[in-house]
Amino acid sequence: MVGAAASNLRRALLTNPANPAHPALLRLTASLRLFFDPRGYSKMAGEPLDNRSGSGSSKPVTRVLFCGLQFPASHNYTIEYLQKFPFIQVDVVPLEKVPQVIHHYHLCVVKMCRFDSALIAKASQMKLLMQFGVGLEGVDIHAATENKIKVARIPGSTTGNSVSCAEMSIYLMLGLLRRQKEMEIAVKQRALGEPTGETLFGKTVFILGFGAIGIDLAKRLRPFGVKILATKRKWPSDDSCCSNDEIGGLVDKKGTPENMYEFAGEADIVVACLSLNKETAGVVDAKFVSSMKKGSLLVNIARGGILDYNAVYQHLETGHLGGLGIDVAWFEPFDPDDPILKLPNVLITPHVGGVTECSYRAMAKVVGDCALQLHEGKPFTVIEFVN
Repeated sequence: MVGAAASNLRRALLTNPANPAHPALLRLTASLRLFFDPRGYSKMAGEPLDNRSGSGSSKPVTRVLFCGLQFPASHNYTIEYLQKFPFIQVDVVPLEKVPQVIHHYHLCVVKMCRFDSALIAKASQMKLLMQFGVGLEGVDIHAATENKIKVARIPGSTTGNSVSCAEMSIYLMLGLLRRQKEMEIAVKQRALGEPTGETLFGKTVFILGFGAIGIDLAKRLRPFGVKILATKRKWPSDDSCCSNDEIGGLVDKKGTPENMYEFAGEADIVVACLSLNKETAGVVDAKFVSSMKKGSLLVNIARGGILDYNAVYQHLETGHLGGLGIDVAWFEPFDPDDPILKLPNVLITPHVGGVTECSYRAMAKVVGDCALQLHEGKPFTVIEFVN
């Protein structure tokens, strides 16, 4: 859009350089104003966010809101997917602006926004709150239900999200085993043949939480020649993601949450794949980390709140914990100057476990299809309701 306007402007100035009000110049100015508007981006015309409810159009418009400017590919890919549907309006606003505009929207992708009862009460036209992924710990589901708003997640096993997170787990494992930070130092110092790393081959890996990510992780770990331990609240005979026979072939030792300390003591690497809720918050605490083998590694691909910060930091300092790899942090964005990141055996990535072309394109399609289904009054597909 901006490029086309610029081309028109160049032609206009060549033919009439003295006319500052030439339509091409006005169009370019409007395009640039929309493109750089810090309040957010709409895939429709560049009307201000606070005036969109009164567009004057007689045609019904279904409005979709993405909360927060983080994870930009989520809204960018959804906007791209819905470009051909002018009756769907997609906007993204900073988190602090959400309470001011939420009453305009019918569908909301919450991302990292906290939807408490007060905010939900303002969502007077809302029909569906959904996550661009799985985690809904920030949504007051009871309040949403009371306000007749459906709440849903996108199952990771159907979009490639769980596969992406599983691969990220392996990336963090290998980074710790091969001592990534020390390798970077060696390169800067022009040192060759150091540090001496370790192999994933022969290790025992404990998958704490054997849901969609855990299953996909186990599938990808098998070729590395590892022993796999896993805990799950309930091991069904017919798992929705994987047949029982296939699960049996993936896991060498199955357990329930009661076995997690035992398994922690047997593993060389523990990978947290749990959903965050009241039962799992802080479950990797001092007792758990103390149960781990001395020098073992801890990877968190789930949510930062699964780990107790003080317990993890103290066990890293004493050397009991051999390394930490996290794609999620206790507070996000995480402070880059936090003391835990100064340790040589800690790796952090910016919550990109599920952020791949594969998963984000697929999830953008799910969100877009939900918007179209809502507009047409059709039943929602693919998404998983929690109320």
